[in-house]
Amino acid sequence: MSTNENAAAVEEEVPTPAGTARITWHRATAPRLVLALGHGAGGGIAAHDLQALARALPADGVTVALVEQPWRVAGKKVAPAPKTLDEGWRGLWPALAAAGPPVVAGGRSAGARVACRTGSALGARAVLALSFPLHPPGRPEKSRADELSGTGLPTLVVQGANDPFGNPDEFPAGDHALVAVPDADHSFKVPKRSGRTEAETVTTITDAVRRWLRELP
Repeated sequence: MSTNENAAAVEEEVPTPAGTARITWHRATAPRLVLALGHGAGGGIAAHDLQALARALPADGVTVALVEQPWRVAGKKVAPAPKTLDEGWRGLWPALAAAGPPVVAGGRSAGARVACRTGSALGARAVLALSFPLHPPGRPEKSRADELSGTGLPTLVVQGANDPFGNPDEFPAGDHALVAVPDADHSFKVPKRSGRTEAETVTTITDAVRRWLRELP
């Protein structure tokens, strides 16, 4: 392991069948849960929602593990097929479980899909889906709702109200909880004309996740 520029964060490289993954640990002092968060296909763990959760949740007794998939660690620009993403996630899961507390599987966009597809089989406590890509933009008939409905676990979706990959009104009814982020797009960015700030958006996301984690049975 190595300590990165954030003194509270520790990096761990983990070999998987899909290549070497990297976990950046933001540890709680007395953790009751681990929240593992994977990134999307178009970005990494620097996404502002992932970083905000990593800053906010350790004070609540939740260790946050930001996970970089092997393709990203290797410096590749294009994400591999879902099967390979799942393989990498399954391969690094033992390192997450070794921390001790129950693990909540989560991620944003493509990372949310991975968490939904694999969470139950891996023994996750619950699933957090940030900006779940319900369908490709402009293609509502290509629904991925079955991945969300098939988690078999307590599931929270946090979705931008203006997400072209599926706004909150498009989600089918199900066992999952859903929190809409006003005016936000797929990256949780809001237009200036909305009058909302990035700080307000981040607070909406972190407060929703914090409440949900506190209420997990």
